[in-house]
Amino acid sequence: YYPKGKYVETLDYWSQSLEIFEDLKDDIGMSNMLNNIGTIYFNQGADAKALEYFLKSLQIAEKIGDTLRMATALMNVGNTYYNKREPVALNYLLRVVPLVENTKNIKEYVNVTGNIGEIYFDNNDNAKAFEYFNKSIKAAGITSSAAFSYNGIGKIKLKEGKFSEALQNHNKALVLAKKFEDKLQEVRGLRGIADVYYKMDNTTLAIQYYNKAKVVAEGMDDLKVELKDLYHDMALAYSKSGNYPHAFSYQTHYADIKDSLYSIESKKKLNQLQFDFELSKKEVEIDLKEASIKSERQVRLGLTVGLVLILIIAFVIYRNYRIKAKTNRILDKQKDQIEHLLLNILPSEVAKELQTSGNCTPRHYENVSVLFTDFKGFTTIADKFTPVELVKELNTCFMAFDNIIEKYGLEKIKTIGDSYMCAGGIPVPDDKHVYNIVKAGLEIQKFIETYNDSCKLIGRECWNIRIGIHVGPVVAGVVGKKKYAYDIWGSTVNIASRMESNGAPEKVNISSTTYELIKDRFVCHHRGKIHAKNVGEIDMYFVENEKTQTGIPELIGVNKEETPLLQ
Repeated sequence: YYPKGKYVETLDYWSQSLEIFEDLKDDIGMSNMLNNIGTIYFNQGADAKALEYFLKSLQIAEKIGDTLRMATALMNVGNTYYNKREPVALNYLLRVVPLVENTKNIKEYVNVTGNIGEIYFDNNDNAKAFEYFNKSIKAAGITSSAAFSYNGIGKIKLKEGKFSEALQNHNKALVLAKKFEDKLQEVRGLRGIADVYYKMDNTTLAIQYYNKAKVVAEGMDDLKVELKDLYHDMALAYSKSGNYPHAFSYQTHYADIKDSLYSIESKKKLNQLQFDFELSKKEVEIDLKEASIKSERQVRLGLTVGLVLILIIAFVIYRNYRIKAKTNRILDKQKDQIEHLLLNILPSEVAKELQTSGNCTPRHYENVSVLFTDFKGFTTIADKFTPVELVKELNTCFMAFDNIIEKYGLEKIKTIGDSYMCAGGIPVPDDKHVYNIVKAGLEIQKFIETYNDSCKLIGRECWNIRIGIHVGPVVAGVVGKKKYAYDIWGSTVNIASRMESNGAPEKVNISSTTYELIKDRFVCHHRGKIHAKNVGEIDMYFVENEKTQTGIPELIGVNKEETPLLQ
């Protein structure tokens, strides 16, 4: 079940295995199963739960002195903390080194020393990073595993300005990667060489090696993250060389692949939600099965004691009745909660269809308006807030956005990080959806302006919002089997996203298609064109305000009294 990705079934059998090993007091078996169960939660992104099982596995392994299982558990704990960018990750990985050093576990030693070198490099401790990369290379010998650390040393030498040594190490990594057909390290080696030439201001050679890396990376589906960073570097290199058309082209590629990675990340989150739902369902089934078994035992006991125990049997039956009644009340309550949650996640029409038929048919809509918002420089501003403050800021803004789109009869689709997406004209067609979504965009813009005024009063960072709108056909439907999510697809969504990303702070940027539909009711001005993939050139317009019947612009916004006060 594990290789097939059926994690709920896998967890069921491994949990049963763990219980058997516990009954047998088999410490090795318990350590193995705890480690395996932790891996499931790690794969699902549940890092806290994964750490709980990995640490239990480590505790048992240390108690019995099992070196291999101690090393495995420590590496898993370290990798989990490194995934969360926690400094304590280094401490756990360092504890692995003496356990696998000078043993037959060469592969584990090579991996852990290479990972430690990478952490030290990230922490700007070049001396320590160089030490552990060299340890990894020495243990790996002439294998593809050594390519990772040669590339790591190449990055160190580049940071120190030792260009010749940086090139030597990246070339060594490249030779090994090609020999053992390690495409990832081949891409990193080529890119590392290109980075050196870029720093040496030799943009011609830099571009040549970036292109070589691109050819390899584009041939592999699992190198999208590397490809994203590569496109960004190529855009910078072409810009530095003065070839601005190519620079713009690769910056566009960078934006496109970044969008696709967002989609992949969203899919992972959906998979995690589906896993949690199926797991909770499985737990309910187990509880009901255990209750049923218990009831049958009690009935058999009552039959054996005969007529003398009639009163006891009656009591047992009554108790079972109470248990079932309580269970039914719990299930009814859960049903109401699920229905309420479903209405919060899906449009009411879609939720009703799911409840009545058990599925939702995807639908094509010919005319739908799509709005995207995004905060410019979000990462820079976010670094100045604590996690609690950042979530509070986003929650304040998104709750206001929810109220605005509800006011105009629009449908919220989703949020991705600091991006907010909604649509008009779905799932129920509305003749006024284009005007309503433009008015909603202007009101969101006005809300942020008013909110920024209160931020300035207390010396807090202000938010610069970009808003993009496009109108066109889309396909709408529900994603997933168990954990539902309503979403829309099509070029209309992509163009709306491009309108936002190519807009300007504090402006509502719309496409020419949208402009033709609203130009009689809103004051707009042309601000240029943009090239859209598979569409061509698209004119863009900024919406200033709504016209009145007398021709005098009508300001759209929220009252300052309604703006949340900052504490």
